Amino acid sequence: MNYENQNTEYKETWHDEYLKWICGFANAQGGKLYIGIDDQGNVSGIPNAHKLSEDIPNKIVAFLGIVADVNILQKDGKEYIEIDVAPSNVPISFKGVYHYRSGSTKQELNGIALQQFVLKKLGRTWDDIICEQASIEHIDRAAVDYFLRKAVDAQRFANAGLETPVFEDFCGGMLVTLYRNTNLVEETIAHNSNSNNDCTKAAQRPARCCNKDF
Repeated sequence: MNYENQNTEYKETWHDEYLKWICGFANAQGGKLYIGIDDQGNVSGIPNAHKLSEDIPNKIVAFLGIVADVNILQKDGKEYIEIDVAPSNVPISFKGVYHYRSGSTKQELNGIALQQFVLKKLGRTWDDIICEQASIEHIDRAAVDYFLRKAVDAQRFANAGLETPVFEDFCGGMLVTLYRNTNLVEETIAHNSNSNNDCTKAAQRPARCCNKDF
């Protein structure tokens, strides 16, 4: 037997709290949990392997909502259990807590790590999330101006309209077009409007956050 690693965990006996390890495998790359093997990889065996092979799958489904293969193996006349966990495409929690396998350890995800994990599992990033309470006033104008100038330097935008700060020609200018094209505002802003009120009204729609810490 090999030592514990990213995809392998050994336990000499079964306890229901080991569902956390199964949860961690499912949230990471998948892996195998062996019951009846010590930390050095030596088979110690378990006396109730057949009963556990019936109980463990039911508990995995009941508490985690996933299915794992549970097999009875044998070495030197000693029976032990292999729980083969596939990686999940969606976040899996155990009693509301998300666990993650990292190296040979199980980590409990909280805060920023949990947010990033959930977004990654869902195939999204922080800047893909709509801030329903946001408005045009929350956008850092200096940051957008800096971004546009860098884009011009990289020849991604034409230099038209950037001789003066982009916010001086707020309505009908490049900035409004940029907001609309990048979904920073969700209503069409009329190009030929000379009214600041029209821009303000359109900008009140839910917007994406330019600031990650918003």
